[in-house]
Amino acid sequence: MTGDDPDGRGDWAEAAEQRLLDAALALAPALGWNAALVAAAARRAGLSAGEALLVAPNGARDLAALASRRHDAAGLSALAGVDPRALKVRERIMRAVEARMDAAEADGQALRRWAGFLALPFNLPLAARLVWESADGIWRWAGDVSVDENHYSKRAILAAILVSTLAIRLSGGREAASAHLAARIDNVMAFETWKASLKPAAFGHEIAGALGRLRYGKG
Repeated sequence: MTGDDPDGRGDWAEAAEQRLLDAALALAPALGWNAALVAAAARRAGLSAGEALLVAPNGARDLAALASRRHDAAGLSALAGVDPRALKVRERIMRAVEARMDAAEADGQALRRWAGFLALPFNLPLAARLVWESADGIWRWAGDVSVDENHYSKRAILAAILVSTLAIRLSGGREAASAHLAARIDNVMAFETWKASLKPAAFGHEIAGALGRLRYGKG
């Protein structure tokens, strides 16, 4: 407990979130990613309906966000022993994306149901926000400190790369995903060409398409 949280509610909420997510990831391959999953996960995690509502007031959408952020944290944690300054920028992004892929693939079957949920039209804004967070974390780890338009361009293109690479990783395996990732990063390094061709609508279309491939297991 801390002075800012004298009754420990913050600690309880964080622990309950993780218990609920653990249960959801175990149940998702059979139940899908929906309200039924939240209810079943709450029972498995030993949470009442009221407690589950406190932890995940937006239901499956909150669980989807928790899963994505857990994968982000696990990917960055796996890089703890890597000094990004010792690598070229291209190598930094390769290492970080592959670490993020490894973290997500650990929940492979649940991840397909998660992707299908986020691919629904009304969830695409959430999907875009989550993958943007993932891209931002990777660029920050890689040492990017840009504050101009490049800040946004880098994250937009990496977000699209993350989703398309994960789709290929799950459908075609690590080798195919690594080849795809290497080719896409070559494009990213040709920065001026990339920036000139980037369009917000294209970003959204690519995210939606890649999520669809994840949903149906196609590369």
